[in-house]
Amino acid sequence: MGLFGLNKKNGYIKSTFKIDGMHCGMCEAHVCDVIRKNISVKKVSASHIKKELIIYAETEIKKEEVEKVLAPTGYKVI
Repeated sequence: MGLFGLNKKNGYIKSTFKIDGMHCGMCEAHVCDVIRKNISVKKVSASHIKKELIIYAETEIKKEEVEKVLAPTGYKVI
């Protein structure tokens, strides 16, 4: 489960995670691209300022799943 729990929006489950290692807009784009390529999501957004990743999906996204796909990139779920 995301750091702040789950909540539904338009039928999709919102999962929020804190991410360490993002420093700029390119980092945000990289994190979002990796998530989109490896996890079935409806929408994903990241903020290096808030150190936050928000995922909307049809199913719950688990922290372990995000950790696994981000591990090779150097970004960490905190």
